[in-house]
Amino acid sequence: MNSYVVRVLNQLHETYPWEKEFLQAAKEVLESLSLLMDKESKYEKNAILERITEPERTICFRVPWVDDKGKIQVNRGYRVQFNSAIGPYKGGIRLHPSVNLGILKFLGFEQIFKNSLTGLPMGGGKGGSNFDPKGKSDNEVMSFCRSFMTELFRHIGADTDVPAGDIGVGGREIGYLEGQYKRLANSNECVLTGKALNWGGSLIRPEATGYGATYFADEMLKTKGKSLKGMTVLVSGSGNVAQYTVEKVSHLGGKVVSLSDSSGTIIDKDGIDEEKLQYVMELKNIKRGRISEYAKKFKAAKFSEGKRPWGLVSAQAAFPSATQNEVSGEDAKALVKNGCICVSEGANMPSTPEAIEVFLKNKVMYGPGKAANAGGVATSGLEMSQNSMRLRWEAKEVDERLHQIMINIHKAAYEAAEMYGTPGNYVNGANIAGFKKVADSMIDLGV
Repeated sequence: MNSYVVRVLNQLHETYPWEKEFLQAAKEVLESLSLLMDKESKYEKNAILERITEPERTICFRVPWVDDKGKIQVNRGYRVQFNSAIGPYKGGIRLHPSVNLGILKFLGFEQIFKNSLTGLPMGGGKGGSNFDPKGKSDNEVMSFCRSFMTELFRHIGADTDVPAGDIGVGGREIGYLEGQYKRLANSNECVLTGKALNWGGSLIRPEATGYGATYFADEMLKTKGKSLKGMTVLVSGSGNVAQYTVEKVSHLGGKVVSLSDSSGTIIDKDGIDEEKLQYVMELKNIKRGRISEYAKKFKAAKFSEGKRPWGLVSAQAAFPSATQNEVSGEDAKALVKNGCICVSEGANMPSTPEAIEVFLKNKVMYGPGKAANAGGVATSGLEMSQNSMRLRWEAKEVDERLHQIMINIHKAAYEAAEMYGTPGNYVNGANIAGFKKVADSMIDLGV
């Protein structure tokens, strides 16, 4: 490993030893960048690695709100504004009990390179809270969102920072957040993406991450003369990303046989067709139920409590679409053993370092999240453009733009991997291609 990279990684471990997710993300990116640092001295001369691994601004605040019983609750709120060299900060808001600063720094750091790869002028950021919207009434969620935005509004704006949704933040939450922003800022600017269609949202935005991950997998398979048609496919998660991955894989001729949530996994060897997918969408998006109910509705399906899908059935392709570190080294070995040749990540950093090593060692076509799931933020960028022009593009146009962006991301990662001597290694390719644009911009802008 390059000595400059080693020195920066050691500094990060000494400074932030408790932020394990951030350190994992930094190690994965910086190890790839060793190939670049060996050839380009300008990045060390300008201390780019030290600067790019430190957020430009980190905002922490309390979020007091009142529950339905009249009791005051207090949560922690965060916004990590990581890098704005190529555009305003852009990244989601996550509401989940697991949220802490280390997780948001990992997500914000990854977002820098993901946004760079889209080719759109967006910097990297992330935010959220340890608030859990599950089991809360609409009134409680609104109370929280209003309090959260009361502090956040002073730090965001169309040309400063444009948040979006993430885990725990769907259309309901975006609406409450935007409503409070408008009250406080007296402005109707594009300050959040993922909005409802009737007040500024974009067609294809809900589908974008799942569609994009599928388009990226399709591009990887094309390099080997293959396609998703006729393949058995595993998908984890059952939220927005997983749902639309199922839809697009089915459109391209694949058969998805799994979905999951924190309670376990369903395997449906007959495949999750359009009727079954509509049931899942109602179950998860409206009823907010558990995936185990699928097996009660469709008797051919089997529910495995507490299990992830990776070792339960043979499949040629896998789309981890739930959360970080959901694919272990042992899971990766099970996938390879069961015939998996392609992995495209719909979630952020869902594969552990051990899993990635297994995939690369066994020549699995592996699309890392910062490339494969960039379709969501790409379409958020397209939503920003439509809002700025006071226009709305038709679904076909947005989908075509999204598809072309994913083709371009694949091309950039594929070519960078070849250029730096690791053909087919999309981890190295995506990291190098995403980094160069941001790092060169930072040098242009000065210290």
